[in-house]
Amino acid sequence: MRQLPTTDHQTALADSRFSSLLGPKSWAALPMAVRQRFGHRLSDGASVVYQGKVVEMRFSRVGWALAQLARLVGGPLPYDGTCLNQPAVVAVTEDCVGRGQFWVRQYGRACGFPQVIHSSKRFAGPTGIEEYVGSGIGMALRVSADVSGLYFHSDHYFLQLGRWKLRLPPWLRPGALTIAHKDLGRARFLFSLTLHSRLFGELIRQDAIFQDR
Repeated sequence: MRQLPTTDHQTALADSRFSSLLGPKSWAALPMAVRQRFGHRLSDGASVVYQGKVVEMRFSRVGWALAQLARLVGGPLPYDGTCLNQPAVVAVTEDCVGRGQFWVRQYGRACGFPQVIHSSKRFAGPTGIEEYVGSGIGMALRVSADVSGLYFHSDHYFLQLGRWKLRLPPWLRPGALTIAHKDLGRARFLFSLTLHSRLFGELIRQDAIFQDR
């Protein structure tokens, strides 16, 4: 599990976007390794790529059905339990035009092609950060931190039609999504995705461990 080198022309720049969302006190409470990962960005559309492994993958019956249904809009949720113990790759690319970040997550499967999830983070909206998963669907995120890492919580979901954003009503929301980035020491970190429903409880849980270069 290692971080792949990017192009030679890349330049690391100071990035205050995440620290501004958290505030100085919460930002200072983060482990140094997390502040280094989220406190710099790459110029000229360069990418940073992390390799790792899926160490936990579970679905409820409702969660599995929801993940299959989501494939109709690009498959933004992990949908195959056979990715457990399979290699995972995450690539982060600076969006020079939209002033955000492109995220590509690739999860190996026991057979067949890997699942690839695309999303775009933009520093906009009422919470200061939004994530778009395709087909006009996005969610506003709230960011929090503690001594172990950084957390992204879904605030609300929306559908963007041109310049218009329509909030999805409660009955169309898939559940509360939380993404955690926890430092594990020795240049390793845990990427964790949890989708939880008030009615059905935990729907999906995926954990993957990655390592810095």
